[in-house]
Amino acid sequence: MAVYQIKDLENLTGIKAHTIRIWEKRYGVITPKRTQTNIRYYEEDDLKKLYNVAVLTRHGIRISKIASMTDSDLIEQVAEVSEIEDLSKNQLDGLTLSMIDLNEYKFCKILDKNINQLGMYHTMVELIYPFLEKLNLLWVTGSINQIHEYFISNIIKNKISASIDAIPNTKDESAKKFILYQHKDETQDLAMLFMHYLIKERNFKVYNLGKDVTIEDLCIAKSIIKPDCIYTIINKRPNALSGQEYAQKLSICMNETVVGLSGLLAMQIDISTLGNIKILSGINDTNNFINSF
Repeated sequence: MAVYQIKDLENLTGIKAHTIRIWEKRYGVITPKRTQTNIRYYEEDDLKKLYNVAVLTRHGIRISKIASMTDSDLIEQVAEVSEIEDLSKNQLDGLTLSMIDLNEYKFCKILDKNINQLGMYHTMVELIYPFLEKLNLLWVTGSINQIHEYFISNIIKNKISASIDAIPNTKDESAKKFILYQHKDETQDLAMLFMHYLIKERNFKVYNLGKDVTIEDLCIAKSIIKPDCIYTIINKRPNALSGQEYAQKLSICMNETVVGLSGLLAMQIDISTLGNIKILSGINDTNNFINSF
């Protein structure tokens, strides 16, 4: 079971540590445990309760009233106010709690509502990306483990895949062609799926080659497909090559075809002598890159 220091609770819930201590002493909202050396710590149930308290306080409900609620009343009240007004902060908390509980129904309910109202693009940018950033904090504190990552990753990937399938394939033979792929040491399925969606949404043709693709494979695919652009993400060293070495090999293989690269390793590449390589940082940069075609 994960345990937390008060600073962890502050980072995860957005409630200041000073406020948490006041709520403990004055209202008994949560009660910290202590180690044998008298160090205060909190458990998963404390984190969940603070999430729910945070939702209600943001809706103007006084902490004195919240403190008098039973746990079941608290959960019921949170469900009611969330139905009335799904603020983005509430939704982030809802996704986090659903993930911790491995509650697929609640997790999908939040995602589906946003996808139906905002579309997949805005749902990714305004909800899923902030949620994934928050996930990094949960990893650091040991609040989640690999099973939680598998759980939410598969759900989000399925939602993006469904959005991709809902877009008809273009019949325009003059449409721009994009090849997407990952080298064998990369694991960026979710980000690559979203890139697939962004490209297909613009009525371009997408050839997603998947994982374990070598530069030799790309040369063959290039000769058959004759793409306008090839895109990948490099966070890890491909086949023990540096980012610069890999980019040089790609540049030569692709000749005049544009190559878009994202990822931590891509940011270190010097493209001054690589005329067909474009480095993309962030969603706005990526959108502008796709629009340039």
